[in-house]
Amino acid sequence: MDSRAPKKILTPNEAFERAKKYCAFQERSHSEVRYKLLDYGLRGKDLEEVMARLIEEGFLNEERFASAFTGGKFRMKQWGKQKIKQELKRKGVSDYLIQKAMNEVKRDDYDATLKKLLEKKAATLKDRNIFTKKQKLSSYLIRKGYEPEEVYKQVSQYYRLKE
Repeated sequence: MDSRAPKKILTPNEAFERAKKYCAFQERSHSEVRYKLLDYGLRGKDLEEVMARLIEEGFLNEERFASAFTGGKFRMKQWGKQKIKQELKRKGVSDYLIQKAMNEVKRDDYDATLKKLLEKKAATLKDRNIFTKKQKLSSYLIRKGYEPEEVYKQVSQYYRLKE
């Protein structure tokens, strides 16, 4: 049995005020805000009206969210495009906005980040077997969200220069 008190259901105006603060703290996707409003007890018409007000007043903007999310995950966590796309899809962002946000990542920056990650990770690998090193390095970069073809090309090139 749950010993917590049931959550207080908010009025649409109370929910709007809380949602404004929630959106002002950091960019949010529509689905994140929708779940938060459902958590506040809003349903149906009330929920849609609060969502519409948040959009009208500029607190909620899916394009701005996609752009901020992409830039942040690329710069801070050094995720590759595939992982970023996957997360944006999971958050309910449209394919058009995902593509638009991906186009903001400069190719030169992307390649430089991949190379930097590759070199940093390669320096930590202690295996003597070159094939094991290549496999571990490739797996790591693919998990970070970089495209397998590009990873294999960069890893091969890296070890070719080491020989």
